[in-house]
Amino acid sequence: MQEETLARTTSGYPMLVVLPITILTGVAGAALLGAIAAKIFAVIVAVLACVCLAGFYMVAPNEGRVLQLFGQYVGTDRALGLRWANPFYTKHKVSLRIRNFESGQLKVNDSAGNPIEIAAVVVWRVVDTAEAVFEVDDYEDYVSIQSEAAIRNMATSYPYDDHEGESITLRGSANEIGEILKAEVQERLGRAGVEVLEARISHLAYAPEIASAMLQRQQASAIVAARSKIVEGAVSMVEAALDQLTQRQIIELDAQSKASMVSNLLVILCSDRAAQPVVNSGTATG
Repeated sequence: MQEETLARTTSGYPMLVVLPITILTGVAGAALLGAIAAKIFAVIVAVLACVCLAGFYMVAPNEGRVLQLFGQYVGTDRALGLRWANPFYTKHKVSLRIRNFESGQLKVNDSAGNPIEIAAVVVWRVVDTAEAVFEVDDYEDYVSIQSEAAIRNMATSYPYDDHEGESITLRGSANEIGEILKAEVQERLGRAGVEVLEARISHLAYAPEIASAMLQRQQASAIVAARSKIVEGAVSMVEAALDQLTQRQIIELDAQSKASMVSNLLVILCSDRAAQPVVNSGTATG
């Protein structure tokens, strides 16, 4: 793999002074000198100085210039400001700034086979300009395609939700999934000289064709969980009531009375509706 090396270039400011003076001197010499040889020499000097003007280029902050001489990699210039190098160098600009890539909403199947829609944001930057330029054809296009491929692969490896007791899920383990996605994207983009700074899921939902059924499933799971909590609390309250009645000796209950009391209390505590008072008016006798 082609690794980045620093190019040997010079500041453009001294050359900005020297070259115009050289051009003016050559033009003036060609006009004023009498000998033909001297005029030819002055013209050649002026032409060469004009050619050297092509060696100027600018390097902005967080930017690099990949230099090539007739197809051969010479090095990368990261020095800021006005620079000058061999005018025959080709100078390819590569941004080193942090960038965001947001994938479209991809439709895939999770590990349980449920169709879902998922999208993610990948934060990245170029750290090796030589690899970015020479190892792949178009590193920006490479980032987008490989990021989407990594998102698809990650989404098919984990379930959307925790229905089967899975430890990591797409919906409930955002931090863990983000780190897994970051590692997978980095593995794919490392060969292009790209560093992945962060990867996060930006959109996650069931596909429209199963969204309604999954919503009912989630609601049923929530109802069961709530009922379990209610029953657990009701049993604790009934137990506490029986213990207090026994300790304070308010009333003595036999096994049948305790069972009837427990049944009534559980019905009252676990019911969706408030208890309705019943007035016992006694037994009617004729």
